[in-house]
Amino acid sequence: MMSGSSPLPRAFSRFFQICAASALLVSAHAQTPPPASDKLDLRFANGIAAVAEDKIITVDDIRREIAPLVPQVQRDAKNEKEFNERLESLQDDIVQNLIDRVLIVKEFYKEKDGEPKKQIPASYIDNQISEILITQFDNDRSKFLAYLRGRGKTMRDYRKEVEEDMIYGYMRQQQRKSQSIVSPVKVETYYKENQDKFFREDGVHLRLIQFRREEGDTDQSLTAKANSVLDRMKNGEKFEDIAKEVSQDTRRTKGGDWGWQKRSDLKPELSDPLFQLAKGEVTKPIIMTEGAFLLYVEDRRFAGVQSIDEVRDEIERILVQQMARVSQDRWLERLRRNGYIKHY
Repeated sequence: MMSGSSPLPRAFSRFFQICAASALLVSAHAQTPPPASDKLDLRFANGIAAVAEDKIITVDDIRREIAPLVPQVQRDAKNEKEFNERLESLQDDIVQNLIDRVLIVKEFYKEKDGEPKKQIPASYIDNQISEILITQFDNDRSKFLAYLRGRGKTMRDYRKEVEEDMIYGYMRQQQRKSQSIVSPVKVETYYKENQDKFFREDGVHLRLIQFRREEGDTDQSLTAKANSVLDRMKNGEKFEDIAKEVSQDTRRTKGGDWGWQKRSDLKPELSDPLFQLAKGEVTKPIIMTEGAFLLYVEDRRFAGVQSIDEVRDEIERILVQQMARVSQDRWLERLRRNGYIKHY
């Protein structure tokens, strides 16, 4: 409990106790200061990209966020023109995210319906900085202080950054949690309107035994090895147990279990005989360049649209994500509409 205020909401307290270490931290790339960007300097000649409320968003703020993302942009871009376009779009996204961060922090501190102003216990911030010191600076305080000097920040400034990062993460998570219940009617409607998304190919739960072709092996000798497995199965032994003993493929210790496979996942030499079988059946020896194979059908399912019960959980996840995006967009739009923002 903070002096002069009521206790934090239980969800808030639990979030920081459990998830503080994963908060979005400005210092995540602390030991490798991002390189200067001439393009940023030219675009924002005064060194200021935007102002949100009383917070100035600078070129250095953008550099710090964009640095770890640039290598991926370089890999994805086909030419310099595309790279520049993607980089500019990324810069715009980062500026907007930094603005949203300021507005979200402001929303956290806003007093509502007579409730006391929320605060983060100082111990949470202390614990988070201790974690950063260990994970980012090898628990070397001199490195940490050098980093602060390099950024022109005081310890007080840095504590404020960490506090705001924690608030940002908490508020975004709470916003997502607010959209976690989906009605059965919505699930059924989505299923009816999107049945093509739930079409499933023929599938086999496959177990496999392989005898690799070694020097001197002939097709006949490999066939004989495979037939010995079939004989053991006729005498009542399980395919899984035999696979653990004799198979030479990478799933031997799992009884040759390759899980569910679609016809398109396998070479025709394997899929053609396999998909003619029913549950509990095994192929005749299949001789290939790599060796001899026996394929066993642990279970079988046929092509068609999956039932709503099979995909209900998947649909609920899809709808929760959609609802969360819509709700978050509306929430951010309201914050932007009611906040002071100036772009440069």
